[in-house]
Formats: sequence, C-alpha cells, structure tokens
Amino acid sequence: MKWLTDFLISSIGRKLIMGLTGLFLVFFLAVHLFGNTNLLYNDGGEAFTKYVQFMKVNPIIKISAYMLYIFIVLHAIQGTLLWINNRKSKGKTYAVSTNANAGFAAKNMFYLGLLIFVFLVFHMGDFWLKMKTGSLDEYTLYSGVVATFKIPAYLVIYELGIIALFFHLNHGFHSAFQTLGLNHSKYTPIIKGFGWIYSIIISLGYFIIPLYVYFTVPIPA
Repeated sequence: MKWLTDFLISSIGRKLIMGLTGLFLVFFLAVHLFGNTNLLYNDGGEAFTKYVQFMKVNPIIKISAYMLYIFIVLHAIQGTLLWINNRKSKGKTYAVSTNANAGFAAKNMFYLGLLIFVFLVFHMGDFWLKMKTGSLDEYTLYSGVVATFKIPAYLVIYELGIIALFFHLNHGFHSAFQTLGLNHSKYTPIIKGFGWIYSIIISLGYFIIPLYVYFTVPIPA
C-alpha cells in the first residue's frame, strides 16, 4: 500500500484528489440549491420544513453529508498543500494554468477557496451546529434561517461568499476535468462553456434566495 500512499501525497495525487472532491462539491451545490428553493414558497415554511425532515431521515442523505464534510476538509487541505508547494517551487499560487495571462480566478484560487472555507465555517456554525446541539430542529430551522437572513451584516457576508464561490467554481469546474485528464481541443471549450453557465446559475440562485427572504419574507411568529 506504500505505492498508494506515495501517489496520494505526490503532486499528481493531490491534484487528483482536488479534482474528484471538487466535482463532488459541484454536484452537492446543485442539490443543496434545489433544497433551498423551498424558501421561495409563500407557505410559512411548510415546504422547507418538509424538505428538512426528509433530509434528516433519508439514509442516503446522511451518508452523503458525512462524505461532504470529509471532502470539504480534503479539498481544503490538498488545495493548501498544492499552493504551498507551488509557492516554494515557482512563487505562484495554485492554478492549472500559471502563465501571466491567467485570469483573476486562476491566479487567486487559493485565496478564493480560503474565503469560501471561512464562509462555510461561519455558515455551518449558524445552522448545522445549532441543529446538532439542539438549538434548532427541523421545525424551527425555517424561522432560524429567515431571522438570520434578516440581519444586514450576515446578508452582506453571505453574498460576498457567493461572489467568491462564483469565481472559484467557474475556474475550478473545467480545471477538475483537466486534472483528471479529460482535456481535448474539441471538448474542452464545451466543458468550459457548460461550467460558465453552471457557475452563473448556481451562484445566482444562492445569491437571490437570501435577498428574497430579506425583502419579502416575514419572520415567523
């Protein structure tokens, strides 16, 4: 098994882990956004509460949740290690393309990722941790979400996190395929185009929902 360990800690192995965990997180973002759209129903939180109840009892969702926690940490660790190695060897931040013509996201993937990670810790502390400690449950989570999105400072921080997510996701989407060796002159432009559209839709969805809650949804009594 030493060969496997050596491979996973090598530069190629780390990039492979980054690519695979990144694609899992891309998939999770779509699923999570779909669930969050239940906040848009004008039903006093009924649809959202049913969604949370389903998430709480579904065994597949529970397994996926633990995979999510592990993959977030792995993605963050591997990204940091790659950034450190590249700083030592080239003096540049991690990106698939390190040339001078690289875009904003490519040049700042580590910093964007760091900002998103801090945002996730902040965000999960408000909801996931409160669910685990019993401060919120499937019946009170809706009111907790609405009340939190009504806080201007939180809303601003959340939206800044989503903006960082857009840039990180847009570049990371096609970079993951390139890292996995799925790079072809014919298909790469299609992957990049799909990644651009996907990033816009996902980020815009996450961006709009809290604004909708802030301006239109009353805090439940």
